[in-house]
Amino acid sequence: MQFIKPGININFIGRRKIAFIVSLAMILITIASLIFHGGPRLGVDFAGGTVIQVKFDSPVAIADVKPALKSIEIGTSSVQEFGAAKENEYLIRADSSTALTEDMQQNIEQALQKATGQKAQIRRVDMVGPQVGQDLREKALLAMFFALLFITIYISGRFELKWMLSGVVAGALMLAVYVLTIFEVSIPYLMIAAVFVTLILFWFLELKYAMGAIVALIHDVTITVGIFSIFDKEFTLPIIAALLTIIGYSLNDTIIVFDRIRENLRKHHKQPLDVILNTSINETLGRTILTSLTTLVVLITLFVLGGGIIHDFAFAMIIGVLVGTYSSIFVASPILLAWQNRGK
Repeated sequence: MQFIKPGININFIGRRKIAFIVSLAMILITIASLIFHGGPRLGVDFAGGTVIQVKFDSPVAIADVKPALKSIEIGTSSVQEFGAAKENEYLIRADSSTALTEDMQQNIEQALQKATGQKAQIRRVDMVGPQVGQDLREKALLAMFFALLFITIYISGRFELKWMLSGVVAGALMLAVYVLTIFEVSIPYLMIAAVFVTLILFWFLELKYAMGAIVALIHDVTITVGIFSIFDKEFTLPIIAALLTIIGYSLNDTIIVFDRIRENLRKHHKQPLDVILNTSINETLGRTILTSLTTLVVLITLFVLGGGIIHDFAFAMIIGVLVGTYSSIFVASPILLAWQNRGK
């Protein structure tokens, strides 16, 4: 059974300007949302503090939970529902990084039971110091940046045979970033500057395949972050793992399309580049859609049935797969055409 009939010829490249406008709009919405929210909402992993997961016997109102916390010395607190509504679980977040003793946990349970009239049970306590949170935040940003650099070496070597040039560029950028981190330059601003410098270098050094892949990956991560910001969801270590997984998934899709483009450039080198790009995308369309659909089935199952712990991870992956599939078709490949037309 064939999902996509052979010989299909959808004009993806002809609609690239519309796709660019859509992508630009999503990125601008991301930036606006981040500015409005004062940056991404960092979880306890990165911001530091204490998270207490509490389970009640029956549903309680958040307004009844908050007064009970004022009598307990755990700092400024916020409360939100956690997991499915029928589970009656809540997350209490405190700014202070306080190690809860057994006596303190009992006091919290008693205070919550008195305020709500329902028996409370502490299921989990996570505590991260502010310095540890800052270190984790910086290492997460560095991990994503270095992952992108290693990807550029692979793409440039495989599709353009420029192993040495891409390796030297990546090595120089990593060394510059490492030196600047020693001088305690702000990591977020350093990463943004390093990404811009990377794209400029790729443009002038004619690493067009690597540039197409990196632009697509930055596009995917940015939009995923933007959707998390719009829904005011927290960024935790599992979400960073999801973003790195999205980078790998999107890259796999892009490589499949690039591989077919390289083959068709050899077979049909007399045809215009836009025709070759469009043919290559259509020839790999069936594989792209089937891979995305089977992955989404698993992720939606995790999202619905996986519980509160894995809920945000599955949500990030669903967004990443959808955006990654879109970018492999409408972002990565058209970059090659834009490269050819840059002189014009």
